[in-house]
Amino acid sequence: RGLPYKYGSRPDRDGRLDRWTIKLLQEIVTDIFPSLGGVGVDHAWCGVLGVPRDWTPSVRFDASTGLGSAGGYVGQGVTAAYLAGRTLADLVAGESIPWTALPWTQRTWPRWEPEPLRWAGAYAMYGLYQAADAAEHRSDKPTTSALARLADKVSGRH
Repeated sequence: RGLPYKYGSRPDRDGRLDRWTIKLLQEIVTDIFPSLGGVGVDHAWCGVLGVPRDWTPSVRFDASTGLGSAGGYVGQGVTAAYLAGRTLADLVAGESIPWTALPWTQRTWPRWEPEPLRWAGAYAMYGLYQAADAAEHRSDKPTTSALARLADKVSGRH
């Protein structure tokens, strides 16, 4: 949460979060874990998050240049990173085995919208997720709000 996107996809320079974002995150944690009320936050940081436009991971290798890449696994964590590394190693070795033929192998990502559309979309998404959090907090139903589903569509997550 917070507002980390910088116009033109500029990277963060110092990794510091603004106080507003730290306060918001602390409120979310305290809401989920009430026993942590009154516990301070000692450290907070931010950084660049490389998210493919369709939120789908990819492993690519160009034998002619010897360059490869693996990434785009947003939310899939360690398992995807492990399989991506293994797939990339086998592509480098020229192996043709089941995981080198997975749909994520050699796929390309759709491009993000140009600025200022990308910036406007990012901030619209942040606003929708914040409104969804508030609506879900007020609701007694444990379901995802329509606002969160709309934000998922704006962000490209399906």
